[in-house]
Order: sequence, then C-alpha cells, then structure tokens
Amino acid sequence: MKVVGFCGVSGSGKTTLIEGVIAALKARGQRVSVIKHSHKRFEIDHAGKDTFRHREAGAYEVMIASRERLAKVISFDAPVELGVHDLIARMQPVDWLLIEGFKHADLLKVEVWRAARDARPLYPDDPFVAAVATDDPAALPAPTALPVFHLGDAAALADHLARHGDRFAYREGGHGR
Repeated sequence: MKVVGFCGVSGSGKTTLIEGVIAALKARGQRVSVIKHSHKRFEIDHAGKDTFRHREAGAYEVMIASRERLAKVISFDAPVELGVHDLIARMQPVDWLLIEGFKHADLLKVEVWRAARDARPLYPDDPFVAAVATDDPAALPAPTALPVFHLGDAAALADHLARHGDRFAYREGGHGR
C-alpha cells in the first residue's frame, strides 16, 4: 500500500486537492482510501436514528451496514489521541491511502501552501515533505528543490505520485526512505 499525507493550514485547499487526486488515481484504476484528522468533535450519525440512539445509550462500538456501505463508530470513554500509524493499521489494504492532516507525522507528505494564508511553511525544515502544492509558486517563501505543483492541477500531482509510487510504499510504522 502506498501512503501519502497532505498537510497545510485550515482553508489552504487540502480537501479540494485530495478530491482531485482521488479522481485522478481512480481514473488510473487505483483503489484509494482516505484518513481525515479532526481536532474537533465530529458526528457522522444523526439524532433520532437507531445507530445514534445505540451510541447515546452507551454502546462502545456501533456498526451500520448496507449493500453499498459500512460504517463503524467507536466512542471512547475518555479522550484518546490515536497516532496516524495506529489508524493506518486499522485500514483495509488499497493501492493508495491519502492522509489529510497529521502534519507533524513521520509520513511522506505534500504540503499545501496558499500565498494569501501567509503561513510558515513546513517544507524547508520537514524532511518528510516530498512535494509542495500551491496557488502561487513564485510566492513560496523559501527556495526548494522539491517538486512544486499548482493547486488546480491535481492530475499532475497524481501523475507524479504514480511515477514515484515506490517511494510512498508503506511498511508498518513508516515509509522506507
């Protein structure tokens, strides 16, 4: 399985870029999954629905399955911070696993940097940044020898990932470098 992270500040365009990369990889016949990190509490269930009621009643795990989808929600008794490698281990094997967030993880990643956000970039100091995607390559605040892609060209980034797929091959606990 090949794993690549996408990191950047909120509103930088990570989700939109990932959507495009998913579509481009899928068009190549690749099976793609995503892990999304959230700093906030989230709900994927709806108040009043059976699974929501089961969870509210105290069920530790609730799973719902149909012919097209499967979802499982685990409710921890106390806050738990699962590491990205723990989450990867819980995923089914696919061709590509894209990770949104976990910007400080020891995973090869694409930094999404938007000029208007004027955020301090990771790529000058983080050896796990393998490429940069930006809306304005000329505005990057530090020179780089890394591949730089335009945010609007997810297909070019997907082509790069496919060409260099061996570099993103994941082994338990991290990437082979």
